[in-house]
Amino acid sequence: MVENNTEWLPHLSSEIVSDVHGNLLDAYAVALEGWRRGLKLRWHVKDSEKFSEMYTWYVDNPGQLFSLSSKDRTHYFFRTRGDIVSNEAVAIGKDKEKTKEALKKAGVSVPEGKQFSEEATNESIIEYASKIGYPLVLKPTDGSFGRGVISNITSEGELDYSLEYVRTDLNYPDVIIEHYIRGKEYRIYVVGDEVVGAMNRIPPNVTGDGVKSIESLIELKNEERELNPRLVSCPITANEDVMDYIGRSGYSLATVPEAGEHVFLSDKSNISLGGDPVDVLDELPNDIKETAVSAIKAVPGLLHGAVDLIIHPEKPAAEAGFIIELNPTAQLGGLLYPIKGKSRDIPAAIIDYYFPETMPLKIDKTQTYFDFQDVLEPLLSRDASASTVTPSPLGKLYVKKYTVSGDVQDIGYHRGLRKQAFERNLHGFVMNLENGDIEVVVAGTDSEMVDDFRNGLWEDEERANVMEVQVDDYDEAIKVGFEIKADLKTQREEIKQFKQEFEVTELAMKKAEVQRRKLYESMSWRATKPVRLFGALIKKFK
Repeated sequence: MVENNTEWLPHLSSEIVSDVHGNLLDAYAVALEGWRRGLKLRWHVKDSEKFSEMYTWYVDNPGQLFSLSSKDRTHYFFRTRGDIVSNEAVAIGKDKEKTKEALKKAGVSVPEGKQFSEEATNESIIEYASKIGYPLVLKPTDGSFGRGVISNITSEGELDYSLEYVRTDLNYPDVIIEHYIRGKEYRIYVVGDEVVGAMNRIPPNVTGDGVKSIESLIELKNEERELNPRLVSCPITANEDVMDYIGRSGYSLATVPEAGEHVFLSDKSNISLGGDPVDVLDELPNDIKETAVSAIKAVPGLLHGAVDLIIHPEKPAAEAGFIIELNPTAQLGGLLYPIKGKSRDIPAAIIDYYFPETMPLKIDKTQTYFDFQDVLEPLLSRDASASTVTPSPLGKLYVKKYTVSGDVQDIGYHRGLRKQAFERNLHGFVMNLENGDIEVVVAGTDSEMVDDFRNGLWEDEERANVMEVQVDDYDEAIKVGFEIKADLKTQREEIKQFKQEFEVTELAMKKAEVQRRKLYESMSWRATKPVRLFGALIKKFK
């Protein structure tokens, strides 16, 4: 897999999102877009303010709930979904049968099929399958991330085995049986009347080189996926399902594919299971885009969201799109960080929709970002129910890098520099260099204050002896606030010290456990048991 990250959005670079993965990445990307436009950004804990009324899930830990405010209104967001999407629309999107009913009513094509509850027998499901014909797809009613989905079932025996596996082994008693549609699977993101992103999701795969085994190729591909902000949290797992799938083609993990041979590891294209996202927005037929927009409009109260569909290869474009499901709270990572093609700015489209008055603003979005973990700290420690992010500097940002030589690595001196930065309304950081110098980067909208900071570098003669200051330009993104960074050497020493302290504590605990066991097993402990019991009774009745 070759990463084409030159096409990724520069204002959502790997550096900016390096500490944010999974669902947090989606929430951070949308929140960051609004914050950069001057909207007030707050992060919330579960059930605070309007979130007590919104349909959310898995939000015990903060990082997925936030609000954005302009002068006259506030909108609340759960991941990528804002409060203008109704709870009723979310409920329909989570229920595959209700989704299908809404789509059919609106005249949008869906695979023929039926939902079966826990009470239905496998025999009755097989009887229905024989009426609509094979091949078929079996999937849980409430499944997600491709769990329990079995595609291209071609016979009664295969369906019987699949039903036993999904309903009994995986414990998904409520299932859906529907026609299997041959063709490529796509995820299309719609905002209002416009398709703003589309990707083809390719099932997990490796390409042989004639030397490495499939297992080694998986490891190599996972190393490449680690370079992708979305795929880093979605490695290909060489589990039993993968071994079973490749085994049907006569392969094992030890097989060495020929050079250039493409080996699929699954028929499930979910990114979370190791699938590859490929941008296809520019090549997607307009008829298919119109089908996706119609699918979103089919559900009342669903103003934006993702449409998963399959394009039938043998039908004209106007009839080829079959909707598989709708996702009102869709992940954006694959659209933001495809392995091929362009990154699509879905967060910008979402903020345009909620705050259209911010669209004309001319902002260099590559200039600033905020530390996600720092912002969430008050929520994680339960010190607050909401955390407000320092406003993003609006306007042209002036930046300077000062390299300071001398006796300048005293932490007190660095704290003094931070105080001077705050007094000048500047952002940036100070960092020790291994040669004894320090690097200080400051940024602000007042060029005079940025230049004047150089004078402050010389002022603290009690805690630093400055010999020389070198001034350079700096063109990387600035994190708001002022951070005192440790150099790599200091970080390694601190980690080493922590490990040593942990080992000492662990050893002491083991010794204490040994002593405890010896005491419990000793004759004196056993002999004094009646005395201890009598003492406990006396305390109880005092």
